[in-house]
Amino acid sequence: MPVQMSDEDFDEAASRALDMIPEALRSQLDNVTVFVEDAYQPQPGEHPDTVLLGLYEGIPLTERGAEPWAMPDRITLYKEPILQMCASREEVVQQVTITVIHEVAHFFGIDDETLHRLGWG
Repeated sequence: MPVQMSDEDFDEAASRALDMIPEALRSQLDNVTVFVEDAYQPQPGEHPDTVLLGLYEGIPLTERGAEPWAMPDRITLYKEPILQMCASREEVVQQVTITVIHEVAHFFGIDDETLHRLGWG
């Protein structure tokens, strides 16, 4: 049975996870927005059963040029699959933290293979 958690409590877990990122890195998260949505909607061409816990959309710092403008990068956390995979509120907080760090790492240009190897997959 999925864990029950209010939107406010889930948002608080996401805020705490962002606060855990060292200030030297957090200060570089300029022009990045964080959203919470219920569930990922697979895109055309994706398997319809695709489930994501989080998603980074944007241009990683390692790939940026000298553009004078840029749309904000976006990190989205997907509440329902996180709640469904966890057995307790503590596990939810832990999984939100892992997911936030994983997606922020993509902003810094770290790929999935490296994140999995480091235990942040």
